Amino acid sequence: MGLFSRKAVMPSAAEALPGRERSVPVPERHFVTGRPMLPPYPAGTERVLLGLGCFWGAERKFWQLPGVWVTAAGYSAGFTRNPSYEEVCSGMTGHTEVVQVVYDPAQLAFGSLLKAFWESHDPTQGMRQGGDVGTQYRSGIYCCSEQQRALAEASRDAYQCALSAAGHGAITTEILAAGEFYFAEDYHQQYLAKNPGGYCGLGGCGVALVLDQAENT
Repeated sequence: MGLFSRKAVMPSAAEALPGRERSVPVPERHFVTGRPMLPPYPAGTERVLLGLGCFWGAERKFWQLPGVWVTAAGYSAGFTRNPSYEEVCSGMTGHTEVVQVVYDPAQLAFGSLLKAFWESHDPTQGMRQGGDVGTQYRSGIYCCSEQQRALAEASRDAYQCALSAAGHGAITTEILAAGEFYFAEDYHQQYLAKNPGGYCGLGGCGVALVLDQAENT
């Protein structure tokens, strides 16, 4: 199997790189908002991990939403402890690139956050987003509560109906309980604010998600 093909196949836990005990240094403040990057986060806020391809464009999408308190780029849903970007890109950690979104549910309904997630990428592509190929580009919602998971699954089913009606294929998005979140290296954090002309692979299917009032909570 060629390297290009191997990167799109999940390794087993036994195959995955071992990683390391030490985490990468995390900047004290968000480059855009100036808010603390590390917990504890304000009382009443909630957290979710969202994977929708390259985290550079994805993080910008979410920090722009009213009601989002802070965002961070990182890695999750894999095996390797404290992986580096190069290790994640090798396809041998099992991680996907995610954005940790800390938000105030009194200002931003979880359904509205899910709407932005679904409409900002193509969730039918498996281990890639457009020309970005590899396990780290897979679509995923990693939930921090059972309520989040139930709403995420309902939104997936609703979006599948909309996608199918528009001639698109089956959704491949993972919806799982959130595991360990590893912050990405400093230069990845708020990358497109630091590099306004930088690469952004974000792009949706052009299909809207319509949620009923019960789902948009």
